[in-house]
Parts: sequence; C-alpha cells; structure tokens
Amino acid sequence: MSVIDRRGLLLGAAAGGALSPALAASLARAADIDADVRTGTIKDVQHVVILMQENRSFDHYFGTMAGVRGFGDPFPIPVRDTFIRKGGTAFMQACGKGAPPLLAPFPLNTAQTFAHMRVEGTPHGWADAQDAWDEGRMDRWPVAKHPHSMGFYERADIPFQHALAETFTLCDAYHCSTQTGTNTNRLFLWTGTNDGAGQAGGPSISNSHDDFADKGGAAESYRWTTYPERLLEAGVTWRIYQDMADNFTDNPLAGFAAYRQARTDAPGSDGRLKDLALTTWHLDRLAQDVVGGRLPSVSWIIAPAADSEHPGPSSPAQGADYTARVIEALTADPKVWARTVLLVMFDENDGFFDHAPPPAPPSRDADGAVLGGSTVDTAGEYHLLRNPTEAKAERDDLMGRPYGLGPRVPMYVISPWSRGGFVNSQVFDHTSVIRFLEARFGVAEPNISPWRRAVCGDLTSCLDFRTPNHRPHAPLPATAETARRAAALKETTTPPIPVSLGTPVQARGQRPSRALPYRFAVEAAVKDDAISLDLANLGQAGAVLHVYDQLRLDQPSRRYTLRAGGRLADAWPAGAYDLWLLGPNGFHRRFAGEADDKLDLRIAPAVDGRSVTVSVSNNGQAPRAVTIAAADGLPGLIWRALLQPGETRTRDWKTDHGWYDLSARSEHAPTWRRQAAGRVETGKDSVSDPLMGGPARQRR
Repeated sequence: MSVIDRRGLLLGAAAGGALSPALAASLARAADIDADVRTGTIKDVQHVVILMQENRSFDHYFGTMAGVRGFGDPFPIPVRDTFIRKGGTAFMQACGKGAPPLLAPFPLNTAQTFAHMRVEGTPHGWADAQDAWDEGRMDRWPVAKHPHSMGFYERADIPFQHALAETFTLCDAYHCSTQTGTNTNRLFLWTGTNDGAGQAGGPSISNSHDDFADKGGAAESYRWTTYPERLLEAGVTWRIYQDMADNFTDNPLAGFAAYRQARTDAPGSDGRLKDLALTTWHLDRLAQDVVGGRLPSVSWIIAPAADSEHPGPSSPAQGADYTARVIEALTADPKVWARTVLLVMFDENDGFFDHAPPPAPPSRDADGAVLGGSTVDTAGEYHLLRNPTEAKAERDDLMGRPYGLGPRVPMYVISPWSRGGFVNSQVFDHTSVIRFLEARFGVAEPNISPWRRAVCGDLTSCLDFRTPNHRPHAPLPATAETARRAAALKETTTPPIPVSLGTPVQARGQRPSRALPYRFAVEAAVKDDAISLDLANLGQAGAVLHVYDQLRLDQPSRRYTLRAGGRLADAWPAGAYDLWLLGPNGFHRRFAGEADDKLDLRIAPAVDGRSVTVSVSNNGQAPRAVTIAAADGLPGLIWRALLQPGETRTRDWKTDHGWYDLSARSEHAPTWRRQAAGRVETGKDSVSDPLMGGPARQRR
C-alpha cells in the first residue's frame, strides 16, 4: 500500500488532546531558562531530543521572514527563457498546459480562508521530486507537483513558528537528505544512509518499509545497523516517545530485521530494542521522565498523525501546538532544560516549493560525461541499483540520478545555548543530527558517506557553548485555540490558483547570524577563445558550488564538490559566455562577455572582514574604461577607471558587516560583466544579508 493510501486511512484519527492552560507561560519559561554552563563545551549538553515533523518546505513556512534566505534572495537561480521569459528565475514557474501559464509563490492567507490551514498535500515521491528538481533546473515545480505547491504561509498564519525562530535559532540551509518521500529521509535521520550501495536490503527510494510486514510493510527487511543500536552498544541511553497505535508509520526502525525480531520476541532478539523503540510512551511519560530524572541522553519523538504537521491529517496549527507541548514537557524541570537541546526538523518538503538549489553530486550528460566534479568520494550517492521491493517507485530515466540533497526544510535549534533569534546558514541535512550526537557522545556512524560528511555540517555552529545566555526573545503565542479550529475542519482544501502573476514579498530587516566555515576563491581566464574557471575552497568545510550557463539553460547546472582545501577547474565552449555561480550563504560570482574582452576582475577579502580588495586588469592592446559599483544599500562610491594596456589598478572596498556585492562593466566591451557577492567570514558571529528582503528578485 502506498504512503498516501495507508496514511489516508488515518485522516480520521485522534485530533488534539487536552491542552494545558498554562502553555504560553511554559514556553516563555523555556526562553528564560539559562544554560547550565560548566565546561563551556558541548559536554555541558546532557540531553538531545529530536522531533522530526512532516512535509513542509522552508519557503512554504519562512519565505517571508526577515533575515533568512527567502523570497527576497538577491540571487535566485536563472531558468530557461524558452519556457518562462527572458530574465526569469526560479520564482517564476511554468504551469504546463494549465492556466495561468506562469505561476509565482502565492500566499495561502488563512485569515481570509481558514480552511487553507488544512491545505491538501502534493505528490512527494522519488519520480516527481526528481522531476521538480530536474538536475538543478528547478523550473517545472507546478508541473511535477501541483500548482498549489507554490502556496506559502505568512507570519499571521503561523505566528508560533515565526516566534520560535525569532527566539531560538533557525537554519535556512538545512536540506532534507534525499529527493523523495518520508521513510527514505527518516532512514538518514536514524541510520545515516538509505543503503545506496544495496548491500543490506536497500537502496531505499520509497516508503516500502515504513511498517512491519504484517501491517503493510515490505516482507524483506533492511539489515544494516541503525544508530540507536550503536548507542545501545556504547552504553548511551535513548528512547523513542510515540504511540504505537498511531505513529503515522513514521518510525523507520519498523523496517529493520533486528527490530522486527525484537517485536515478536524471536529467539536471539534483543528485548531492549522492543522496549526502547517499539513501545508506547506518550508526552505525559516524557514529562514524567523529565521530572523524575529519567530523561535519556538521546530521545526521538514521533507525533501521531493529527499532530504531525503533515498536510491532510494535520496542519501547521496542530503541529505548532504539539511542538509547544513537547517544550512544555521538557521544561517541567528547569534544571533538565538547562542541559537539553531540542532539534525540530521536517523529514521532507511534501511537494511544496523551495527556491534554493540543493547541493548535490554532479549530474551526467547523455554520453555519461560528468557535469562538474568532486574532490570527495561520491560512492553510494547515486541511484545505480534497482531494489525489487521499490519497483513501483522506479523509472528508467532516473537511474544514475543523485539521491540528494533534497529541498530545504525548516530546522529549529531550541535550547538555552541557541537563544537570540539567530539564523544559521551552514549547509546541513538529516545526517547532521547524527553528527551532532557523534560530537557529543563519541559514538561514530560509519554509514554516513564521505560526500555528506564533507558537505553537511554537524550543527555545533548553531550553539554558543561558552557565552550562551542571550536574554531577548519574541513572545511565543498560545497555540491551543487555533489548533482546535484546525482539527475541527472536516476535510482538506485545495486553494484556488491566482489568475495573475504575483510577486511574493519578504519582510526587510536583519537578524543575528552565526559564523560560518566557508571561504572560496573563484577566478576566470580566457584561453583559445574559451572561458575556464578555477574553483578553490579555502575554508574549513566542504561545499558545493553550482554553475549555470546562462547561454545554455536547457542543460543541467554543473556542480562542484570541493573538500576543505580542494580545487577544481573546468572550461566552457569557445565564444561568448555568461556563467552564473552560487555557493553557500549567498556566495555569488558572474562572468559574462566575449573571448576578446581582455579584462579581468579579482576580489580578495580582508582578514578582518571590513573590506575586500578589488583588482581590475586590462590585458588587451587598447585602453579600456571600467566602472565598478556596489549594489544599492551597501557602502562604497562608484569607481571609474581608464586602464592602459597591461595596467592593473587596485582599491579596498568597505563591506557591511562583511557583506559585499560589486558589479563591473566596461563601455569598451559592452557584453563584459563581472559580479562578486558574499560575506567575508572572520570566525565571529555577524548579521544576515542586508540586501535580503523585498519582492522576489529577477536576474540583474
């Protein structure tokens, strides 16, 4: 039975239970409790609690929020002019044969139509997710999903989620692990892999194993070792809090041989797995464990269907109320909360739109040539093997596709060490949660691939262990009444699609931003009439750089995975060129022109982050005039220079808290253009991009 069919049976399952009248006070208390700082390191964390909710994308919830990479992103990816229109970006999507022909993200506006709180979901399996991503093109989202996949909530619709993000820490570059649905993504959270090499019952690309065999799951079992088993062997305490009668088939351990055997008390099985992973422990037991001093070192929480936030059986309002009740339980003893980190993320995006291209290993062209490159081993990250139990999800043309990363999903880091309304823009995925547990408890997970370890962080940059106690916080609104109204809705709704092309607007403003481990150097050179790029990673973490050829946008983006210290070079066809490059946290370069322009621009950041050094060179035989200007809203006057043949000029350009965005043109080379933008990292916290916000951007 498919996930939609099986979960459809749960639509009438239990609605929200009794709600504490003092819930808002409990949430305010969570924001006021100071961290128990003893060593000033991650060792001060005694409890990690993990709540994975269901099926929301980042833009769907936070595209309008100030200070995150949302609808006002200065650098949305370019899309094919043939199907959209010249200058189009991912914020403008083709609707195929539907009307209207073009669609932008549009508000769901629950104040006007509260039924949109229970908006219908959209397709979210392997095939349609790959079609929406389209190897980086990302311009057929409504066709691959449904037009209402472009719907989004605003602050007035989901005030609790916004207040939570403004009180603690929100990650705006946290991606689901793979381009498919629920169970495969949950495998990455609990085990670090989907067994891409097919050595122990995988690879997984669908929900085939999301329950026990006698309840509709595949008869064959997964056989690789899960992270809870590794914790058990290492003596680290853990438990899953859930209702076994209604966990919405969200416990992926039900597909593993060791847990299936433990459930039936088969000879040789480990009874501890049954007690810890396959028994009912509701939130009241969580609160009792907190008060009684029995909260494990690691806890996973699985919500029932009505509280899961999944479109259909649940809603943002019901999910908010459930999250509030989890926080209420964890703060029942302030001394326990002072040593606790709560991680709340979403398993996948359903089909809801997100504009940020997911980091991924390189694609291949029709002849098998790699489009991009990687200095990191990508073994296990491509779909090369068919799994008979996944046959219904397979499609011939998708063999060889990368598994992930998938679209961005919301991730809140809620703890006394993450207060202050920070945004963290380091790239993470579900394996980052295991990496955080590795960092705290020292239990390694060998299932995580080298590529993911290079590209995805371990979440430690989200927390300040030395001086954590930021006092200011946003009021956390009550959740009970809105959740009750949402639960009382008799059915889901599909919102009407706007007949005219609108423009989503992101609130302006900045927020504190965590220091990041990124630093890149990208240089262009023209030789034999062809442009080449030299890409270097000078930072402390691996990363993926995306390059879009704006003269050939029908092709997939070229993607380059660079380990820390890694370097790659690549070339494009001879003649005119227009290359558009994007990296983490708004790192951007554009190189456009003709082979005979003979001009060069280079950017070097100052160590203190207060300026960048701009060097412009004339490598031709005739004088060339160059004009360089900062984007509106950033410091710096326009610089006009007349360069003689062979001349190079240099000047320092002031940044705004490390942020810069400079464009260069020449009247003597009309198509020549260079643009460089990003943030200079100094190892210290800063602020979010000052150019973020306002209407969704088109190409500049």
